[in-house]
Amino acid sequence: MSAQLDQVTANTDPDSQETKEWLDSLASVLEQEGPDRAHYLLERLIDLARQSGSDIPFSANTAYVNTIPLSQEQHCPGNLEYEEKLRSWMRWNAMAMVVKANRVDGDLGGHLSSFASLANMLGIGFNHFWKAPSENHGGDLLYIQGHSSPGVYARAFLEGRLSEDQLLHFRREVDGGGLSSYPHPKLMPSFWQFPTVSMGLGPLMAIYQARFLKYLHARSIADTTDRKVWAFCGDGEMDEPESLGAIGMAAREKLDNLVIVVNCNLQRLDGPVRGNGKIIQELEGEFRGAGWNVVKVIWGPGWDALLQQDKEGILRKVMMDTVDGEYQNYKAKDGAYVRKHFFGKHPKLLEMVANMTDDDIWRLTRGGHDPHKIYAAFKVAQEHKGQPTVLLVKTIKGFGMGKHGEARNTAHNTKKLTDEAVREMRDRYSIPIPDDQLADIPFYKPADDAPEIKYLHERRAALGGYLPARRQQADEKLTVPPLSAFQNVLDATAEGREVSSTQAYVRILTTLLKDQSVGPRIVPVLVDESRTFGMEGLFRQVGIFNQQGQLYEPVDKDQVMYYREDKAGQILQEGINEAGGMSSWIAAATSYSTNNRVMIPFYTYYSMFGMQRIGDLVWAAADMRARGFLMGGTAGRTTLNGEGLQHEDGHSHLFAAAVPNCMPYDPTFGHELAVIIQDGMRRMVEEQEDVFYYITIMNENYPHPGIKPGQEEGILKGMYLLQQGDESLKQRVQLIGSGTILRESIFAAELLKNDWNIAADVWSAPSLTLVARDGQDAERWNLVNPTKEQRVPYVAQLLKDTSGPIVATTDYMRAFAEQIRAFIPKDRTYRVLGTDGFGRSDSRAKLREFFEVNRYYITVAALKSLSEEGKIDASVVEQAVAKYNLNPNKPNPVTQ
Repeated sequence: MSAQLDQVTANTDPDSQETKEWLDSLASVLEQEGPDRAHYLLERLIDLARQSGSDIPFSANTAYVNTIPLSQEQHCPGNLEYEEKLRSWMRWNAMAMVVKANRVDGDLGGHLSSFASLANMLGIGFNHFWKAPSENHGGDLLYIQGHSSPGVYARAFLEGRLSEDQLLHFRREVDGGGLSSYPHPKLMPSFWQFPTVSMGLGPLMAIYQARFLKYLHARSIADTTDRKVWAFCGDGEMDEPESLGAIGMAAREKLDNLVIVVNCNLQRLDGPVRGNGKIIQELEGEFRGAGWNVVKVIWGPGWDALLQQDKEGILRKVMMDTVDGEYQNYKAKDGAYVRKHFFGKHPKLLEMVANMTDDDIWRLTRGGHDPHKIYAAFKVAQEHKGQPTVLLVKTIKGFGMGKHGEARNTAHNTKKLTDEAVREMRDRYSIPIPDDQLADIPFYKPADDAPEIKYLHERRAALGGYLPARRQQADEKLTVPPLSAFQNVLDATAEGREVSSTQAYVRILTTLLKDQSVGPRIVPVLVDESRTFGMEGLFRQVGIFNQQGQLYEPVDKDQVMYYREDKAGQILQEGINEAGGMSSWIAAATSYSTNNRVMIPFYTYYSMFGMQRIGDLVWAAADMRARGFLMGGTAGRTTLNGEGLQHEDGHSHLFAAAVPNCMPYDPTFGHELAVIIQDGMRRMVEEQEDVFYYITIMNENYPHPGIKPGQEEGILKGMYLLQQGDESLKQRVQLIGSGTILRESIFAAELLKNDWNIAADVWSAPSLTLVARDGQDAERWNLVNPTKEQRVPYVAQLLKDTSGPIVATTDYMRAFAEQIRAFIPKDRTYRVLGTDGFGRSDSRAKLREFFEVNRYYITVAALKSLSEEGKIDASVVEQAVAKYNLNPNKPNPVTQ
């Protein structure tokens, strides 16, 4: 054992005999009592040294060799001959799918190299580990590396789940029946479980998905004991902050139901991931330091004998000292190059391989391409308890693509192959296609009774069914409480009483939590803002989920609303972590599919730090057909006074408007909020419709008028008449508003009547976006159906019997209300006020004056519009500017 000491260290050792005695002692313990005893003794020695004040250097890294010793490897029990053939056919069909598509349309794109490096891992997983949902098992959850989709399609083709016609329509989806470029549940709702592109989102969402399984189990909603979450990602993808951002939480929560597999092919799109370093060592340090179980799969079986010969540790040292840029180069060249440039780094290494031919050296594989090494690692990951596991698996990007892509910087984007390259791949994988058919690159699928195909089906039958597969509807049926259940917010506030829409929301949520049917399925998700929104009462009411419970007495235990953590707590409190909150919300919002359990998540957050901060996750949620509520608190650019430039939201509704299956609302009053939430639950829970809601709520207190009969439909459609102006007045305007700025429109109506003898109808627009979508739908219908009865947009129907110019004012950028301009009756003036520009710290009144959205600017805007229509003289507008002390020389707030 002592002979393996690095030679350089040995030459500088002041007492080599003492060192030898220590090493011999350790070797004896390892041999006689095993590694666990050796580990214990080393920990005791290190602890003693530290207590004495010795500086013990820390390293989270181990040697650059496989974590699982050869003696502890569990060999794959499958028929490896069949599995190799199946894998070869999948490689061929994946290649054919992409190359055929790009020979027809060279701009379609596609990726060959990711699956080429992953094929062994996916094969072992699908054949031996990943269970499908069944009567006795909820099924494993798979986050597939996005660029490897062609290989997954190729497998499903051999299984008979996808047709040749579908493969021929790879990346051609418009006419139906095509296959999506990446895993897209929205486009392939019965196939893909999760979207994993944009990169970085897969590992992040997987972590919170694993924790959500623990949550469901702890709350006795579903038995998730034996279920695993497997997430595959690339080593280049780990540079995304989201990829590593939550690994500490995973370790802290002891998510032993989570396995992340990093495909370390050492390359990203442009070049090496760490040309001057070692990505596997770097990631080992990150994950091990965070508390994960780390398993490295670096070297294939051919290296085992060489490592056993390495009595002086020279090979290990060269392996460690060689940087990834060199490793990439070795696999882009040949055996002679590897002999000269790798083994040639030390004479004894050249002696070690002297009897090996260059071809023998070339066949020294990386661990990720050996089924036994992969099986052993997967087995360890499956059985490990108490920690999440990461597998760092070294592979070759473009494995099998030869000189046309293997280990080359161009590998990621390779989607076109020459006839020569196609022939080489056929020969390498022994695909039984004759030369005269090669130009067509035909797909290959043996007969259904071929032994390999029967084996393929047998393996999946043993694991409960086929994967990936996605449930579109939950079997269970829940009953949503009627609108009348929320009477406490439907009624007008008592005289002299003022509340915020956030307070109304908390009342609604409290009512839901008490409901016998849906109460246990409500999932409040919070990110350290509960007290901001007045939601701290929920701490004691339903508790904060923590697998350990509460191991301490909270400092505020003597208060009614103390901070209470509980093993069966209902709240998911994510700390200062919007991405984590959104990932938890996604896990709950898709539980109907992943767990056959309908959950109703309410993620409440500072609206300014929502859509713009986690917009990529919002799109992932849309792709996953999520169902739930995103509640943007302290919303609007002038509602949150005193916070300043980066804390005031004037644009989140523009982000929400861009997501097709997001239903965005900006309600003003409690009755609007109740109608929206109750109907949203009906659509998502009872009807199981694939939509989700973004609802903004404010912290400004004011009276609420209560609901009037017949307003429900208009609230849901996005606009309704709140109050009608004086019928006796000659001149008239229409004022539209949403959120708290609707109240400024109400006050402006009073000013117009009292100061200028002009009537104003006031329209509440809880969703200008839905009004705009309705208009776009009507416009599109009219375009393609010119001879049929033309549809009239909803907003035009509402305004057709009214008179006067229209002024729309919101607490958001002008573009928000501009959405409906095209659908306003053509003979009407439409003017928009909004809050474009940076935020400011001040009182609400001053902010609204600054952004020119207060009652005085609305009044002047209405008068100006009447003037432009020739209904009043321009001097009246000038009088109003003077009367309300508006500064005509004030700079435009957009520029300030």
